[in-house]
Amino acid sequence: MPSLTSVVGAATATFSAGLVVVPRVLIGTIGMPDTAQTRALLRAIGARDTVIGLAMLTAPGGRVRDLAIGARVLSDCADAAVLPAAVPDRGRAAALRLSAVAWAALALAAAVWDRRAR
Repeated sequence: MPSLTSVVGAATATFSAGLVVVPRVLIGTIGMPDTAQTRALLRAIGARDTVIGLAMLTAPGGRVRDLAIGARVLSDCADAAVLPAAVPDRGRAAALRLSAVAWAALALAAAVWDRRAR
């Protein structure tokens, strides 16, 4: 049975790869302006998170996996702090912030769960 961290990593990689291919899905959902710059930004975030998700999925337990989880948590916290400023609608900006924090919490909870299961 795969670790919970691997499952969260697979979900991260899958969603993020989709964001690289079709950034407009998230642009429409969060209400950011649909510009070439916004699409490039979301593709870059998607590429970053695809790599982090694959690292969470494939890294052996221990320090390497902990580093991958740390990268996920820190990047989500940075996203929560910075990205909502680019969303004109305050409600959608708050939802974006909450979503980023929730993903960070999920990754951290998965890591704690897996460590206790060892």
